[in-house]
Amino acid sequence: MSRSALPRSERLMQLLQALRRHRRPVTGQALAEETGVSLRTLYRDIATLQAQGADIEGEAGLGYVLRPGFLLPPLMFSEDEIEALVLGARWVASRADEGLSDAAGHLIAKIGAVLPADLAERLETSSLLVGPSPARARASTSS
Repeated sequence: MSRSALPRSERLMQLLQALRRHRRPVTGQALAEETGVSLRTLYRDIATLQAQGADIEGEAGLGYVLRPGFLLPPLMFSEDEIEALVLGARWVASRADEGLSDAAGHLIAKIGAVLPADLAERLETSSLLVGPSPARARASTSS
């Protein structure tokens, strides 16, 4: 699904996320390309977000910046983001010290607790695997 075909609420969230990633003003054209919408749609989306209370400063031709302090709604992850989180946490769990390994497990549990049921099931049933770390692989072959 192209980004322009996304539901408007999801498109607005993606625009907020794009603005959060940029610490300095970013042009409307760059934001439009990053979010996959036309420049005209981007200008309408920025106006909508401003009307809803987002502290977005800037204007056409100069660039836009989201000022700190704007609270986003609770996190919601796409399926791809869930897979990235699971894979990253599994990588940390298999390669880090005991403290970070435990933290990775706790992270997955916390995320799973706040996801809607269908996405939580996706998190639990993800078949993504992390291979053994090079050090662990060498240790197991030398024993």
